[in-house]
Amino acid sequence: MRAEKPERWHIGVIGGSGLAGGIALDEAQEISVSSPFGAPSGPVVTGHLEGVRFTFIARHGAGHAIPPSSVNYRANVDVLKRCGVTDVLALSAVGSLREAMAPGEFVAVDQFIDRTAGRQGSFFGPGLVAHVSLADPVCPRLSGQVSRAVQEADARVHEGGCYVAIDGPQFSTRAESRLYRAWDCDVIGMTAMPEARLAREAELPYALLAMVTDYDSWREGEEGVDAEQVRHVMHANVDRAREAVRRLAAMLPPTREPSPIDFALDGAVFTAPSARNDALVARLDAVACRLFGERD
Repeated sequence: MRAEKPERWHIGVIGGSGLAGGIALDEAQEISVSSPFGAPSGPVVTGHLEGVRFTFIARHGAGHAIPPSSVNYRANVDVLKRCGVTDVLALSAVGSLREAMAPGEFVAVDQFIDRTAGRQGSFFGPGLVAHVSLADPVCPRLSGQVSRAVQEADARVHEGGCYVAIDGPQFSTRAESRLYRAWDCDVIGMTAMPEARLAREAELPYALLAMVTDYDSWREGEEGVDAEQVRHVMHANVDRAREAVRRLAAMLPPTREPSPIDFALDGAVFTAPSARNDALVARLDAVACRLFGERD
């Protein structure tokens, strides 16, 4: 079932709070792609950057109209898979829970704690049960390449960090912020989960480049984070994030060697063929096309 031959890179970028915009793609096209999991956040934009195919989707939709808990994460990942994306780079603004991770710096996240509730966290369900490994939720190859790209963009990046995902849309209380620090979390955000889970189920290597915009609310004697502070730091540093994406495109090898994550579903499906829900299998024509047949 495994295909071991190299292929061409096609990077999907999920951007939040303006981080995906403003990257000039050659031959850029805005396209509409439908998903059986509902409407994605918006149309995707596809084109080339330094000769590499890139496909972008704005996580919060046009004009940032969609709050974190209302994002259709399943549709977004499904649509990227339908576009032929091989790897996913998520861009996100985060608060820092560590003194050493200062506003304006970047973190290549490698672990997550999920504190969200009520979000659709899997493509699978009754009639088709699957259990993928998520011990190491980030692709080390892609994350390492992104870290080097940030360094080449003349910005500071912390390689590795634990991201605690909360529902929001409010920022944390001081007590919550101190609790997450006690859990050894490094940064806090509202969107990485279930995004990372779904990317693994879709067999898409995933990396998260987080821009630190604030110190959340744990520092004694200081005001807690507010939206204006986040916007100010983000706008001051967004060009560096865009330059890092361009540098990533320039440094990618000519061909993409297979990743173990390309085969994350091998052995993960527990439901016997005779007990499978045909309608759910059909909905997975993109996500699990390698197992259940090629999508149209």
